[in-house]
Amino acid sequence: MAIIYIITPEYPPQIGGVSDYTYQVANGLAEAGDDVHVWCPRMRSQEAGGRSKEPEQTSRSERVVVHRELGRIWPSDLRRVGKMLDSFPQPRRLLVQWVPHGFGLRAMNIPFCLWLCSRARKGDVVEIMAHECYLPFKRWAIKQNIAAIAQRSMTIILLRAARRVWVSIPAWETRFRSLTFGRRLSFKWLPVPSNIPVINEPQAIATLRARYGVNGETVLGHFGTYNPHDRRVLRAVLSEILEKNDGQKILLMGRGSDSMRDEFVRDEPLWKDSIYGSGELDSRTLSLHLSACDVMLQPCQDGVSGRRTTVMAALAHGKPIVTTIGCLTESIWSESEAVSLAPCEDTKEIGAAVKGLLSDRKQREHLRVAAHNLYNERFDIDLVITALRTHPQ
Repeated sequence: MAIIYIITPEYPPQIGGVSDYTYQVANGLAEAGDDVHVWCPRMRSQEAGGRSKEPEQTSRSERVVVHRELGRIWPSDLRRVGKMLDSFPQPRRLLVQWVPHGFGLRAMNIPFCLWLCSRARKGDVVEIMAHECYLPFKRWAIKQNIAAIAQRSMTIILLRAARRVWVSIPAWETRFRSLTFGRRLSFKWLPVPSNIPVINEPQAIATLRARYGVNGETVLGHFGTYNPHDRRVLRAVLSEILEKNDGQKILLMGRGSDSMRDEFVRDEPLWKDSIYGSGELDSRTLSLHLSACDVMLQPCQDGVSGRRTTVMAALAHGKPIVTTIGCLTESIWSESEAVSLAPCEDTKEIGAAVKGLLSDRKQREHLRVAAHNLYNERFDIDLVITALRTHPQ
């Protein structure tokens, strides 16, 4: 048994990828036998999607204790939390869920990084789980460039405090290592698993398909956040697919999916009975929607990678996936042959890959099996917990 202190910018019922990930890790460690203390900011009502109070259960285990004491993560808050941490026995293992924009002060919280250095000097073992890297520089974008400089400074300080850095994708190691200035530091890849449990209810899935008017047709799905890049790619690819097969059913899932569908149908009213938007769903209903799809279209602006939780959800559900290859894509995606890959901006090739899968049942079955195998072998939450417990400092 060990005691692990997780420091995170968000935790359920706050909504966010880091929140979901931290919940999985905290409870996974607890269920494996460790005591876990989660330190996070106090939640405001709007951060829970309008919910007025926290749900009864923010953990699955009594071994997880949540301390909502980080406040606005200002120096005064950190001094208070430091005194609270000092009341626990040493050695203290601090696992920091790092996203530079997550810790306040306009994504430039240098005092937080200095505080972690002070904790390391006191004997605390600081480990970083790097979900994101620093901002890139952008020509003529003065505010962004100021933040980019500040975030590089934060990273330098952070790496001085850390004994180990876990990275959500290998590309982050390259960028972080350049700021270690020769200091020997352990980096390990720790992919982000799906945060959507797989619900296996065939009758409920069949009922769902019937509700969307599916009568023998294949269903093409997309689960995402509908950022401008994805909207542009989706519009181009879906328009081409529907022009070739007006009986094709398309199911958009996730926050913004209903507005995406409405915009699409406003421009193309003939396809109003072919494309559906689910809106935001709870995890059980979302799992059923994912299971109702025959093929998933998941374009990624900088390429598919191990930090794409929407792709992870499709992979965990054993879905044949068409996604994109780019600058952040790990070699595992092509080596495993578990997904169909196309260049990021080539909507013609993306569309051809989608149409090929929709018409080829044998290839869909091949990718379904390969997706399950890849997820279980490389991305499952149990692998994350094993890594964290096998390599303590």
